[in-house]
Amino acid sequence: MSGIKNVAVQMDHVSSITIAGDSTFAMSLEAQNRGYKLFHYTPDQLSMRNGEIEAVAEPMILRDVEGDHFELGPQEKINLADMDVVLLRQDPPFDMAYITSTHLLERVHPKTLVVNDPAWVRNSPEKIFVTEFADLMPKTLISRDPATINAFRAEVGDMILKPLYGNGGAGVFHIKPDDRNLASLLEMFAQMYREPFIAQEYLPSVRAGDKRIILIDGEPVGAINRVPAESDARSNMHAGGRAEHSELTPREQEICARIGPSLKERGFILVGIDIIGDLMTEINVTSPTGLREIQNFGGPDVAALFWDAVESKR
Repeated sequence: MSGIKNVAVQMDHVSSITIAGDSTFAMSLEAQNRGYKLFHYTPDQLSMRNGEIEAVAEPMILRDVEGDHFELGPQEKINLADMDVVLLRQDPPFDMAYITSTHLLERVHPKTLVVNDPAWVRNSPEKIFVTEFADLMPKTLISRDPATINAFRAEVGDMILKPLYGNGGAGVFHIKPDDRNLASLLEMFAQMYREPFIAQEYLPSVRAGDKRIILIDGEPVGAINRVPAESDARSNMHAGGRAEHSELTPREQEICARIGPSLKERGFILVGIDIIGDLMTEINVTSPTGLREIQNFGGPDVAALFWDAVESKR
């Protein structure tokens, strides 16, 4: 019997989502179906007063009807210590605003279970955490020094250049060996970002798809393949990638087995990893997506598996 009654969802505003492919909606709808009361708030409504973590939130009722998918009640101030679970689900960028919210949520976790663990989310940026498994990755450089990046390009030839803390395929560039735009691109990135950039060896197998695998409590439960549009280097569904059914290969099962213990040690209940060919490129612990697509292609109800895992910890 679950001890969960109240669930607060820290997310981008519910009015802005497209429910057909939104994992936060799927998770929240499953919570509602289990009888939990939902409270909706955006990150800017979070505050700390005299050591108490509060949010200006609205009771939320969901419907699986596109265009009529939510109803919000009157705003009220809630103390997150009175919640049973907080879903940390706003999308990156993983900037100081995001990091600050993890510091605040850390004050209530684990008495209130925050998913994923906010301290470990803060300490595990997806493009850096993955480098702990360097032998499972393509050749990768993290730097903002033009000479170092040019030397890396000379070594690998085709490469991908992207922001270190971006998401959804934003700012991802495929730089070919004869591309003369790299210097200008590095100048633009230097103006836009204070952090280093990430450069990776281009994997031609991405044309066949970039696989998203969802793990619950360190165990793989489902996958989709995301195929890029012919005119685009990116496979992210936000950037026009096409989802298709996929099963795990023995190599992908091996990768999941390698990283699973680290995910469990960090208290990551829900994780999405990205695999191109036989190599892993990211470990997404902030707001992994793909739950609805997996179920739509005949896979398991990952939202239900997620709440089963959460209930086991309450």
